[in-house]
Amino acid sequence: GALASSEAVRLIKEFITERYIDDMSDISIKSLLISAVENANKRIFDLSQTNEDYEGMGTTAVVAIAANSYVYIAHAGDSRAYKIADNELAQLTRDHSVVQRMIEEGEITAEEAVEHPSKHIITRALGVDCEIKVDFCQEVFDEGDLLILCTDGMTNYTKSEDILRLTSDGCYYKFADRLVNLANQNGGGDNITVVAVAY
Repeated sequence: GALASSEAVRLIKEFITERYIDDMSDISIKSLLISAVENANKRIFDLSQTNEDYEGMGTTAVVAIAANSYVYIAHAGDSRAYKIADNELAQLTRDHSVVQRMIEEGEITAEEAVEHPSKHIITRALGVDCEIKVDFCQEVFDEGDLLILCTDGMTNYTKSEDILRLTSDGCYYKFADRLVNLANQNGGGDNITVVAVAY
């Protein structure tokens, strides 16, 4: 998992950096993001075939480009993107997980999912198969808005009200550290990655 995630970051960053240009259209940015994740998936899957110690390795990913007064997001797995606007927190991504499917099918409530024994089982991950379905969304990103990208290591150990509280004072460069620190204080039983982007 550690190798898969570090490779995903490197590959996605390189792919986007080499191809992104200013004034790209919405459809071009969407294509770029999805292709970046698909490319990383294929490369990580190929790597997993080279060594039996790597077999079955995988990682989640959430990737965003902020441009043209929008934020464009591609993701696979249960890493999330949130937008905070007017002191309201909105989850922009949908978890690809067993418990999310159970919630949508009415088998459990969102509150029950928090403590469900299957909450760590994901239904999509980069590197597990040679192909991956990547979800995409596009949201308005206005002045004063905040984008949070994070792994489940943060969301499993923080509450929505805590996210709002720790990001309400305009000290943008402190937000990611605060959220990581809180997740660690609350148990920190998983790797924790947080990126905060202010408009």
